[in-house]
Amino acid sequence: MKTRSMDLLYREYKNDVFRYLYSMCHNSHIAEDLMQETFCRALMHLHEAEGKRAKAWLLRVAHNAYIDLLRKESRSSSYENEFFHRYPSDDTPEKSVLGEESRRELYAQLAFLQPNQQHAVLLYDVQGFSYQESADLMGISLSHFKIVLYRARQKLRRSRETA
Repeated sequence: MKTRSMDLLYREYKNDVFRYLYSMCHNSHIAEDLMQETFCRALMHLHEAEGKRAKAWLLRVAHNAYIDLLRKESRSSSYENEFFHRYPSDDTPEKSVLGEESRRELYAQLAFLQPNQQHAVLLYDVQGFSYQESADLMGISLSHFKIVLYRARQKLRRSRETA
């Protein structure tokens, strides 16, 4: 029963989990590893998910896996070589260049934001989650989420005006 439930969760949400992780780490290989870690953790704690919205719960597990990775990396001195940073190969060269340019612009602008503001923008504006889902994923109240998102957008507008 547990394996069947996990199989259904994996098939239904693997792409969402991958996109969410990729939007945070910007590296498909790391996102893939974190996705695997997410589903391993989910399998071990599947009983805790009962009564919760599956997608929101899985994305929270993914977020925690990402935070754990950041903590681990901050303790070690090794960094990924940019040479291995790859994007999906199914794009044409033109799409790859345009997509890479758009991603660079977005992430350059997001770099001016605090981590919680970056997370809010990524969840709501990029991933398309509702206010409530985004607040739940961040572990904050709905009103606090709206404030964080509002301030992030203000900061982004100001940075665009000065550029």
